[in-house]
Amino acid sequence: MWFTVTLVIVLFVICLGAAAYETWMERKVAAFMQDRIGPNRAGKYGLLQPLCDGGKLFFKEDFVPRNAEKWLFIISPGILMLIALSTGAVIPWGKSLFIGGESYQVQVTSIDVGVLYVMGIVSVGVYGIMLGGWSSNNKYSLLGAVRASSQMISYELAMGLSLLSVIMMSGTLDLRTIVEQQAGSLYGMGWNILYQPLAFILFVTCSFAELNRAPFDLAECESELVGGYHTEYGSMKFGTFLFAEYINMFISSALISALFFGGYSFPFMNELAQSGTLGENAIGILSIIAFLIKITFCIFCFMWVRWTLPRFRYDQLMHLGWRIMIPLAILNLLITAFLVVF
Repeated sequence: MWFTVTLVIVLFVICLGAAAYETWMERKVAAFMQDRIGPNRAGKYGLLQPLCDGGKLFFKEDFVPRNAEKWLFIISPGILMLIALSTGAVIPWGKSLFIGGESYQVQVTSIDVGVLYVMGIVSVGVYGIMLGGWSSNNKYSLLGAVRASSQMISYELAMGLSLLSVIMMSGTLDLRTIVEQQAGSLYGMGWNILYQPLAFILFVTCSFAELNRAPFDLAECESELVGGYHTEYGSMKFGTFLFAEYINMFISSALISALFFGGYSFPFMNELAQSGTLGENAIGILSIIAFLIKITFCIFCFMWVRWTLPRFRYDQLMHLGWRIMIPLAILNLLITAFLVVF
């Protein structure tokens, strides 16, 4: 029990820290793409910039628009943040650690339907955005919320279908089992991306749409909707929306790593454990580091795409989701079913 409570606190701190420094990383990646320097004033290499931005948001004036639905307006960012933090509970962050004569899994809770839990929690996230846009009593906010909700619902179908092929191949909904299966083949390099490349492409594309990241950022495109569903938000309410978005990106990267890149596994992990070359704690710590490296790479790819590709038109976005992504996901599912059976 004490280990689970400690892990929850550590994961909460890591998620908030990751969200803060993803803003720094975003600006640095953007600067690199555009041949600029990026943040370089607050601390060495601008590493204190997230603290300055957080302080600025904390001390800005908080307000509620005159005709807004006050309580829904206030709780909407909290709903989005709660959902963002809840998704990390079933992700296996590393192999087991040996403490005080007992072995503990680096996972808040291990359930047999971990993938289903994540999909269920993610699908509820649309309520935070929709309530925030509607309660603002602003036409731009409402349009942004409607865009976000229709976009998320559309791409969740293709995302779920792409996941089904991985589940069918693995024969389980348990994320830890899926990771262990990848670690147990090809000396820890039997990643699902080798067996399900189309499912990987579909899942990553849908992740961009689910996160409202460019080139799918139609929900908050400044050129049309001022700021989208959070146009009327300021101070830490706006900061909470921003933090939830970056925490979602962190969790999505963790999920992509677990499903397609072997999660916490690294080459020869099981062989090193069986031979006794490294102890259980050494393997556990290395597995956590390997997982964080994979997550960081995925986050970089999210940012790379944002600062490289232009935004879709809304009709192109819906056409891609319904007429290309879903048929491809169904085709991939049928091929996987054929290969599994025969």
